Amino acid sequence: MFTVFKKTKELEAKIDNFLDTILEAALEFKQGLKYYLADDYEEFEKRAKHVDQLEGQADKLRREIENMLYAEMLIPEARGDVLALLENSDDVLNIVADTIIEFSIERPEFLDEIKDQFMNLVDVSMQGVEEMVAAVRAYFKDIVSVRDHITKVMFFEKESDKIGEKIKRYLFGREDLRLSHRMHLRTFISYIQAIADKAEDIGDRVSIYTIKRLV
Repeated sequence: MFTVFKKTKELEAKIDNFLDTILEAALEFKQGLKYYLADDYEEFEKRAKHVDQLEGQADKLRREIENMLYAEMLIPEARGDVLALLENSDDVLNIVADTIIEFSIERPEFLDEIKDQFMNLVDVSMQGVEEMVAAVRAYFKDIVSVRDHITKVMFFEKESDKIGEKIKRYLFGREDLRLSHRMHLRTFISYIQAIADKAEDIGDRVSIYTIKRLV
């Protein structure tokens, strides 16, 4: 961790809380979609509401961290990288929150035969987010482990692509389904893949910022 963080426990705690909030939102998202696929819409809506609340908490924490970094002139040599990292990590949470709201609004009708595969897609995408959070946390606390977490982020992103493509091929091979139904489900599959893609983008940024710190 940066030396200054040893003297600034409040800032350290805020960054940890910020990352914890993203992680909690990913877990709530996954659990919410399990309820959605089980047709338990009441419980799903509770989880969707909680994800929305977590997004608000993360935005507040990010602004507080930004204010501390500028007002107290902390880590000027890496401030830009840290701010970009936090903002982009927040973008992942925004996509997660937007996606679960779209489920709440549009209520896509999933075929029973693809529910397990779709849940696998959600699982690997959220694992990508979890490893992204771990990589960002490692950037501050345990920089030598950053690479391991980024490797896992990349793995889960590739798995997301594979599973998503498999489901889409199945759907568009079903001529008995309305084209509108197939396209609607494809959209939501792509939403989940986009979360894993964004997590990988953050992983790439962490990799670059880590190299800069080590040079």
